Amino acid sequence: MPEILEAEYARELIEARALGRVIAGLDADDAWYLKRGLTATAATSALVGHVFTDARRRGKLLLLDTDVEGPTLALHLGMSGRIVIDGEEAGDPLRYTSNKDDARWYRFGVRFADGGALRLRDPRRLGAAELDPDEERLGPDAFALTLPHLRAILGKSRAPLKAVLMDQSRVAGLGNLITDEVLWRAGLDPAREARSLDDDTVKLLHRTIRRTLLQMQRRGGSHTGDLMAARFRGGLCPKDGTPLTISTVGGRTTYWCPLHQR
Repeated sequence: MPEILEAEYARELIEARALGRVIAGLDADDAWYLKRGLTATAATSALVGHVFTDARRRGKLLLLDTDVEGPTLALHLGMSGRIVIDGEEAGDPLRYTSNKDDARWYRFGVRFADGGALRLRDPRRLGAAELDPDEERLGPDAFALTLPHLRAILGKSRAPLKAVLMDQSRVAGLGNLITDEVLWRAGLDPAREARSLDDDTVKLLHRTIRRTLLQMQRRGGSHTGDLMAARFRGGLCPKDGTPLTISTVGGRTTYWCPLHQR
């Protein structure tokens, strides 16, 4: 499923293939997919005639800036979305969803004057498109997460550690697979209170987040963690062979080792 790494691959594709192309029209027939009061008519009026000048990202949110006096188009991949530009898709095929090229699953599209198009394909229909989003509703991007910020968000929270890390208003971009991988590598119980970590453990967690993101980015995505192959009922911890526990933490299915994660 798309997490921060898949969003970054999508951003890179947009940067390489969509900037500087004149927008000639939109395909935005699914009104539910347009968020925060946006309509197809308003989106078309705001974007046609402009060009994308920059492709940014904050967490999982893609931000496509346009030229002078144009809006910023925000795209969210949800749990099954992929960016497709002129037939080229960003990143490895997704797990836990279909990668079939089905026209019914194209929820939003931008048509360019040169005949090409940028489209968002989303089988599960959980993504979104909006204009000029409030970027400050998100916490800092996980790649830019500082140790002081991590200390601050963990320091007084009684919530489970995993739930705090996945709260996009606190840290933007960490999803289920990456968070389980980080906590498994750091040896931390996902259900323990966030505030229970001492300063040395917070430092360890900060280093592990950074190193895990960089390594999995090089490998090809959020599905490339060392824990991934054991994410099934009866799976064994790759570190010590202990049967993994499967529980629900922060509303998400969580795989963790009861022996070394404390």
